[in-house]
Amino acid sequence: MPEVTIALLVLVIFLALAFDFINGFHDTANAIAASVSTGVLSPRRAILMAAILNFLGAVTIGTAVAKTIGKGIIDPVYVTQPLVVAALLAAIFWNLVTWYWGLPSSSSHALIGGIVGAGIAGHGFGSIHWLGPKSFSNIVQSLVISPVMGFGIAFALLVGLYWIFRRFLPHQVRDTFRVGQIFAAAFISFSHGSNDAQKAMGIITMAMISAGLLKEFTVPTWVMVACATAMGIGTASGGTKIIKTMGTKIVKLTPIQGFGADMTSAFVITLASHFGLPVSTTHVAAGSIMGVGATRRFSAVRWGVAGNMVTAWIVTIPITATLAYIFYWFLMSVLHLH
Repeated sequence: MPEVTIALLVLVIFLALAFDFINGFHDTANAIAASVSTGVLSPRRAILMAAILNFLGAVTIGTAVAKTIGKGIIDPVYVTQPLVVAALLAAIFWNLVTWYWGLPSSSSHALIGGIVGAGIAGHGFGSIHWLGPKSFSNIVQSLVISPVMGFGIAFALLVGLYWIFRRFLPHQVRDTFRVGQIFAAAFISFSHGSNDAQKAMGIITMAMISAGLLKEFTVPTWVMVACATAMGIGTASGGTKIIKTMGTKIVKLTPIQGFGADMTSAFVITLASHFGLPVSTTHVAAGSIMGVGATRRFSAVRWGVAGNMVTAWIVTIPITATLAYIFYWFLMSVLHLH
């Protein structure tokens, strides 16, 4: 194997683990924002619990999402090390920018945009699987539909819970769902690990096939453990900026609403992982929080903040695709690989 190929493969593994680490602290807020904002858990306890369950979710649920990322967007025959490096650099750069500004944009969008941009730069538009099962269009559909599902299911769940507990005293409802919300936060942390960690697994496996180290798309055990560990450590290092946006700026939550939002998000993400569809924890969690907020009255949801988040989501794929395109040609020029 040429030395440059080995060096680039090592760089891919490093960047993929860095992506999972950043995803861990960037998306930690999505899993625990509701429980922190309602005061059920302190930020420190919530982050520690999320870190452990992110790890368990990453190593115990299959690799269907990893295969979609590794084979669904671009044909493996077109994958090269510079292409993967460019995609990861674009995704990491955008994640750090949006984290700095406190914008809960999607790490999934960033990575998918990066793969598309680098693929187009390297092999043209024809190298991308635009249509078909587990293709780019299929993935985008799941990304768009999942937060809408979160909104609708969370709204319906809260209406049902309000009806079931209509004869309970307010403090009884509050105490019941303060306990329930801890379980719900644990469930969404586990589901986050089961879906998001697999994206880096798919990237590393894709790069190993390109380097000739694997004959078929099977995620090695050490890759699963390494990605889960990176995400767990990243989660444990999570910040508070996005927690504040997700937990208080969209709508102020009560324990019963936090429980409804978290359970809905966990259900939607787990369902997507089962079908091998990469979805955004950020999208789903935000949709669920808006859904529970809308049960009080639509004006209770701060739609201006929600609109800023939607804008960040919409621009993420085009921006990371453009960045990956630039990074790819920069790498090819620096490495004299034209």
